[in-house]
Amino acid sequence: MPPYRLQVLLDIRMKAEDEAKEAFSASVKALDVEKKKLVGMQKDLEDRKVGRKAKVAAFLTEVTKKGGGISGFQQMNRFEQRLKDEEAQLSLEIERQKESVTEAEKLVEQRRQEMAEAATERKAIEKHKETWAKQVRFERQQKEEMNQEEIGGVLHLARRRAAEKKS
Repeated sequence: MPPYRLQVLLDIRMKAEDEAKEAFSASVKALDVEKKKLVGMQKDLEDRKVGRKAKVAAFLTEVTKKGGGISGFQQMNRFEQRLKDEEAQLSLEIERQKESVTEAEKLVEQRRQEMAEAATERKAIEKHKETWAKQVRFERQQKEEMNQEEIGGVLHLARRRAAEKKS
């Protein structure tokens, strides 16, 4: 069978499909990392909210033991406000992380489409190769049949001439 003239293109398509699969896999892993980071940040925020209440209660207990009066309560309010500010900052970071997760999800979908397109292109070339191989086999079979007919004709003529010489 002659070499397939589009084999190089088929090889390129196969390589492109492999690269698309690897890119898709990497983007899925990146999405998982971003989601885990988001979950960790949300858990940290919840822990801080619970911890703030406990810290404020402990601070209040300490202030009342010392008898700090108004300044002690003001310190407690500033302490609680600082903790709330840290929580608000973390909330902002969580929102940014949600945007990162959304971007990663978009990238995964884009990579999925690229992978599907690469697979379609490869399949089209493979289908062409199969059709080409069938055509080559058919042409070979036709040549073989023609050669067999020629051989049969030559043998028939040779037998006929040999029979004519005998008579």
